[in-house]
Amino acid sequence: MKISREIIQKIEKEAKKFFIGASGCHDWTHVERVCNLAMNIGKKEKADLSVLMVACLLHDIGRKEEMVSRGKFCHAEKGAELANKILKKYNLDQNILDNILHCIISHRYRNNNIPKTIEAKVLFDADKLDSIGAVGIGRDFLFAGYLRHALYTGNEKKLVKLKKDKAYTVDDTAIMEYEFKLKNIKNKILTKTGKKIAKARHDFMAAYFNRFWQEVRGIE
Repeated sequence: MKISREIIQKIEKEAKKFFIGASGCHDWTHVERVCNLAMNIGKKEKADLSVLMVACLLHDIGRKEEMVSRGKFCHAEKGAELANKILKKYNLDQNILDNILHCIISHRYRNNNIPKTIEAKVLFDADKLDSIGAVGIGRDFLFAGYLRHALYTGNEKKLVKLKKDKAYTVDDTAIMEYEFKLKNIKNKILTKTGKKIAKARHDFMAAYFNRFWQEVRGIE
């Protein structure tokens, strides 16, 4: 049983409300890019595209609140709660509803919920791929700017060896996010299609941050 286009359009309209006034690093354009990537990957990985699309549209509806609270709760868990309330009114098959909610709660890099269905794996990959490459670099600096943190401290590589997540702390610079998370994304991608996309995006990003430190040190 597929989710009708009409229902998907209604869900999209509801989802957009959660992004009014959102930071550019996690606004509606992020959702659009994740949808585009997920459809591309999902077709090749033989995912249920209607389930995947709904999960993509709703995956970050808890993100704005998390950012306002500066990380006091998990946006994936909050998003699943909010999504459940939205989806209940559409009388979806229980297996479909459960899959969508699983996709949402397991899409986050920083939690212990592991994607198990192919739709959840595709959403996870699409969301992570949007955090690396050219777009990912831009989003990284936008997020650090939202927190009003320094461009860099110079302590990032030393701090990351402690293996302690510095999210939302004063040490959470754009460079820290790269050292702690973004440089490792390519090794976390779950689908064969996603892995191919990740390589080129990772290589571009790694070259950028290598150049960044060269300029900091005054090396031409």
